[in-house]
Amino acid sequence: MKTRITDLLGCQYPVIQGGMAWVAEYHLAAAVSEAGGIGLIGAASAPPEVVREQIRKTKELTDKPFGVNVMLLNPNAPEVAKVVVEEGVKIVTTGAGNPGKFMEMWKQAGVTVIPVVASVAMAKMMERAGADAVVAEGMESGGHIGSQTTMTLVPQVVDAVTIPVIAAGGIADGRGMAAAIMLGAEGVQMGTRFVVAKESIVHQNYKERIIKAKDIDSEVTGMSTGHPIRVLRNQMTRDYLKLEKEGASFEELEQLTLGSLRKAVIEGDAVHGSLMAGQSAGLVKKEQTCQEIIEEVVTDASALLAGRK
Repeated sequence: MKTRITDLLGCQYPVIQGGMAWVAEYHLAAAVSEAGGIGLIGAASAPPEVVREQIRKTKELTDKPFGVNVMLLNPNAPEVAKVVVEEGVKIVTTGAGNPGKFMEMWKQAGVTVIPVVASVAMAKMMERAGADAVVAEGMESGGHIGSQTTMTLVPQVVDAVTIPVIAAGGIADGRGMAAAIMLGAEGVQMGTRFVVAKESIVHQNYKERIIKAKDIDSEVTGMSTGHPIRVLRNQMTRDYLKLEKEGASFEELEQLTLGSLRKAVIEGDAVHGSLMAGQSAGLVKKEQTCQEIIEEVVTDASALLAGRK
């Protein structure tokens, strides 16, 4: 399956793994890249030297292209942006802000820059700033979300920019990939499906919650703070939503979620941890290797797309 994305990134398949905090580390990134997609290291709020170590460990496991997701709200973002250049990483995705101030440095180093956007306006701004492609991410996705659905956002972004568009949010199988391509996308980014990959370091309790999830098992917390996050429902989300309804302050709400993602990913606390997952969790039925996931998704998508001709 060749598109402008496979040409741009030098990969076999136009499948990118989401840059999920705590989840997207070197084992997963390397496995996705080895399987023909593009693996990402999620820098999140990690110190620059930790990101450097992650990059080096990924290189030990694969010689295929991989990238780093830089969260621009991270106070360490300027240092992480430099580490990417120093370590010779050639692909960067960005979230939570405008990467404009790093664009010149990255471009001079030959880095391909792909911001994640949740609106047409942001996509156009990123194209003007020099982005090579954009990820149009709908609100079906796990973690931090925007307000547009993938089905409506992707074609509008495709119409608004000339650079390639990667679709994200709610995509977990070949049907989702085929639909994204029909909407004009030239690749897909998947997060939730890769959380349960065999190479993912995520605790088994977290993986099992995704595998057993039903269509209605995700909910959005943080609407009142302006930072909505999609997670699987548990005791933590019930407590959070109750506090939100009672008008709790941002500080009180932050206190409740402090360290909750680490609790879920590393400690396997499925009761009080933050089980970030998209609405596609209901489509994820088993743990597979990254190779199996990518080949299954691409094969099914290709068959569906061939059938329409």
